[in-house]
Amino acid sequence: MTGKERIIKMLRHEPADRIPIYEHFWGDTHREWVKTGHMRADESMENHFNFDMQELWAFNLVADLDFTPQVVAETEETITFFDGNGATLKRHKLHDSTPEHIDFMIKDRTAWEEKIKPKLTPDIRRINFNAYRAAKEDAARHDRFFVWSGVNVFECIHPVCGHEYMLMGMVDDPEWVKDMADTYGKLTVELQKILFEKEGYPDGIWYYEDMGYKGSPFMSPDMYREIIKPAHKYTIDYAKQHNLPVIMHSCGYVEPLVPDMIDAGIDCLEVIEIKAGMDLLKLNRLYGDKISFMGGIDVRKLYTNDKNEIDKELSEKIPEMKKSYNYCVHSDHSIPKTVNYETYRYFIDKVIQLGKY
Repeated sequence: MTGKERIIKMLRHEPADRIPIYEHFWGDTHREWVKTGHMRADESMENHFNFDMQELWAFNLVADLDFTPQVVAETEETITFFDGNGATLKRHKLHDSTPEHIDFMIKDRTAWEEKIKPKLTPDIRRINFNAYRAAKEDAARHDRFFVWSGVNVFECIHPVCGHEYMLMGMVDDPEWVKDMADTYGKLTVELQKILFEKEGYPDGIWYYEDMGYKGSPFMSPDMYREIIKPAHKYTIDYAKQHNLPVIMHSCGYVEPLVPDMIDAGIDCLEVIEIKAGMDLLKLNRLYGDKISFMGGIDVRKLYTNDKNEIDKELSEKIPEMKKSYNYCVHSDHSIPKTVNYETYRYFIDKVIQLGKY
C-alpha cells in the first residue's frame, strides 16, 4: 500500500496495512544528521524515512512584499530586526526557535486599516509556483499524500500586532480582529485559486493555527466562535468545494475549541501537545467518530534517547489508536537535534512494528 493510500484511508477512518507516519523536524536536526553522516545534504526527511505525506509551504503573506527587513540589533547569539509586517522580532542565530516578539507598529484598528490591510492583495509574487510544482511532482513520484500547507488566520494576525494586542482587541474591539481574520481568510483563498488553477490541486490542505498555550486556549470558545471560526469556515469551505480534506495543526491546549473546529469542517487535528495538557486517547474517545488525529506522541520521550521510554510511550497509544483507523503517528512537536539519529530510526521501526494490521 502506498503512503497516499494510507493517509486517505486514515482520513476516511478505513483500515490499511499499517498506520501512516509523518513528522516535522527543526532545521538544525537535518544539518546535524548530515554532519554525522547519516543523511546526504540534498536528501529530504520524507525520502530518507519514507514518510506517507509531503507538504509545501507556498505563500508569503508578509504585508509589504517590497520591504527589506532592517537589522535593529545583533549579538553573537541573536539578531533583532524590523520586518514587512511592521513588527520587531528577535531570532536566535545558533539554533532554530520561534522568534521573540519585541514590538509592533500595529496596535489598533486605525493602524491596521491604514498601514497593513491595503497591502494584503493577491499579488502573484506571494506564490512560489516553482516550489509547489516540484514538491507536488516529487510526492507523486513517491506515491505520497501531498498537501498545500500554510497558516490560517490566527497565525496571520499575531505576526502583525502580536498576541497581546490581538487578544486585547478581541475584548475591546472584536470587529477589528474579525476584520483581520476575514481579510486574511479571503486573501488565502484567492491565492489558492490562482495557484491551483495554474499548477493543479493538492491531495489535501494543511493549516497551521497555534491557538493555545499550556493549559488553555488563547481565547474562550465564545470568542473563537464569534471572531475566528467564520474565517476558518470560509477557508475550509473552499477546500471542501474541491474535495480536499483539511488537517489543522495547533500547538497548545485547544480541547475546548475542538467541537467548533469540527463544526468549521476540519477532518484531522494535529499536533495534540501533551505538555500543554492535550490527551490523545481522551480526544479520540470524545471525537474519534468525527475526525482523525495526527500527533500526540510525547516528544520529550525521544529527548531521553532511551528505547525503554519510547517503547512505553508507543505501546500505551498505538494499539488503542489503531482500533479506530483514524490515526497518523507524529510527535507532539518538531524533532530537535538533541534526538540522536539512531533514536529516531528506532522510533520509526517500532511504530511500523506496532502499527501493522
